[in-house]
Amino acid sequence: MKVTVVVDNCVSPGGKKPFRGQHGLAILIDTGANKILFDAGPSDIVVHNLGLLGIHPRDLDAIVLSHGHYDHTGGLASVLTMAAKKIPVFAHPDIFKPRYHVDGTNCKYVGVPFAKEHLTHLGADFRNVEEPVELVPNLWISGPIPRETVYEEGDVGLVVAEGSCDCAAGELPAVFSRDPLVDDMAIFVRCSKGLVVLGGCAHSGIINMINYGLKVTGAIKVHGLLGGTHLGPTADPQKNATIGALEWFNPDFIASNHCTGFAMMARLSQVFGDKFIPAFCGTSVEF
Repeated sequence: MKVTVVVDNCVSPGGKKPFRGQHGLAILIDTGANKILFDAGPSDIVVHNLGLLGIHPRDLDAIVLSHGHYDHTGGLASVLTMAAKKIPVFAHPDIFKPRYHVDGTNCKYVGVPFAKEHLTHLGADFRNVEEPVELVPNLWISGPIPRETVYEEGDVGLVVAEGSCDCAAGELPAVFSRDPLVDDMAIFVRCSKGLVVLGGCAHSGIINMINYGLKVTGAIKVHGLLGGTHLGPTADPQKNATIGALEWFNPDFIASNHCTGFAMMARLSQVFGDKFIPAFCGTSVEF
């Protein structure tokens, strides 16, 4: 199985292909028999970058959405339009909730930038995922991740709102509450070397994801992690506890990107040495 980062915030310096970077994430999973797009990035650059990998959207067999934020879903319309066919889109039903990031008096809409009906018109065949689903042999969509650790608290600025507001005009949602991000999901792969966890942002906590992945797949070792960890915006106690737990799991590789943040990626590199991989656009891992 080959997993390639299609969209990330960054591109590798001196790369041989002109990938475009933008805040967001999209990952291509090639099982040999199937091509699965995990998240779609923030915009149509996902189509550009797929093309550099020799992939046309019509080649995709399925799309899996990790959660309902714009930087993971903004490229969906372009992918579906180019595919010009029905594509199964696996996601939790909560992905279309109105979502915002609030920081003091500043507000930004961060939800899916399209109506479900529009995406369905373009060819999305939505499949609700509310429990683990084995999409292909030895590859599972996690469904909601049980929250078991006490330290993985997430980003307090992410909220869900009742109704809508005009963030550009300085409005705040009239009624909002902290977003539990129940729709946050991962992909679990069981290979000969153990469990591989693919995460979008890991809002539910990367350690919670690992624990659940071991349970769902029956694997006894963690082979690797790839994707966003959302450790960048979290408090130091969560960062420290997460690194300690990762050291205990001792994965063979940690390929992080996106919301991990530069400082946290540097720290992971320092702690894990050659096991750490900066997973920028075009980075591939095979297992």
